[in-house]
Amino acid sequence: MREKLFFAISTVIATLLVSAAAPPAIAAEGPLTIYFIDVEGGAATLFVTPAGESLLIDSGYPDNNGRDRDRILKVLRDEAHLNHLDHAAVTHWHLDHFGNHASLASEIEIKNFWDRGIPETLAEDPNFEERIGFYRAASQNESKALAAGDSLPLKSGETPLAVKIITASREVIPNDGPPNPFAKTNEPKPRDKSDNAASLSFLLSFGDFKFLCCGDLTWNVEAKLVTPNNPIGQVDLFMVTHHGLPASNNPVLVHAVDPIVAVMCNGPVKGGHPNTLKTLRGVKSLQALYQLHRNIKVAAEDQTPPEFIANSAETSDNCDGTFVKATIAPDGKSYTVQIGQDGKPATYKTRK
Repeated sequence: MREKLFFAISTVIATLLVSAAAPPAIAAEGPLTIYFIDVEGGAATLFVTPAGESLLIDSGYPDNNGRDRDRILKVLRDEAHLNHLDHAAVTHWHLDHFGNHASLASEIEIKNFWDRGIPETLAEDPNFEERIGFYRAASQNESKALAAGDSLPLKSGETPLAVKIITASREVIPNDGPPNPFAKTNEPKPRDKSDNAASLSFLLSFGDFKFLCCGDLTWNVEAKLVTPNNPIGQVDLFMVTHHGLPASNNPVLVHAVDPIVAVMCNGPVKGGHPNTLKTLRGVKSLQALYQLHRNIKVAAEDQTPPEFIANSAETSDNCDGTFVKATIAPDGKSYTVQIGQDGKPATYKTRK
């Protein structure tokens, strides 16, 4: 009996010793998640990396009883389960893009602010000095300016992750790369003097997966970026530029990057222009176009099919504010896109 008891105790001790000596199990890397948050024709795009690091690009309109701020916070807290932001970026200085950075900072910690640099004045906004004061206070005047060619310092795990700035303050990255076969189709427009043309553009890569977001970058700078050569290459997911307005989305760029999936952050009466839809329908590899809103002023045949539209209400007062979510597999070789948390995910393969 004593021998059996001794053997049992010895076995338990040996097991405990082996367990203590063994290295802890390493959890498998998770996906990269992108939320396109409905801010009624503004922009707010949240990224959560496999390491749990977060990046919010733009923050929608202020006012409206805190509508856009609250929608962003709901996605942050209830969907992404975050209690802070590691990085918050502004593509350019229009109110529908930086309007809630300050109010968000009063609700949650924002560790790093990024922008293209803060101008003293903005010709198209007579209230800019007052409005930028709130942003300066929230960032404690310590926002970091980004230039074309810079990268955001996001942590990279087993699957390489990088976010490169490819346009900033009307400057573009060097025009290296293969010839753009669409370069000769470019038709320049009059110079855009607005801050849209100065937008930051972000090229995110996660393994083989590539995502492009150009803020409200406009026609001529889009062409400057990809002519005569295409330094971007082809992408898997494209955030349609400038809410789908025709001052942007130059076919010379859209056709060159040849996205498989596109997401348009438009509103009930803003963006989603038929000319842009026509350009997107001419993209050879496009399998799906998602719209955050049905444009109530545009005919149904000039929009994406209803099953790819997140919100169909005629006014923002009746809108549920449903988001579009993209989830990129941990190895970066496939991704899903769905409307809202309960929408049926559609799966797409990453191009190599």
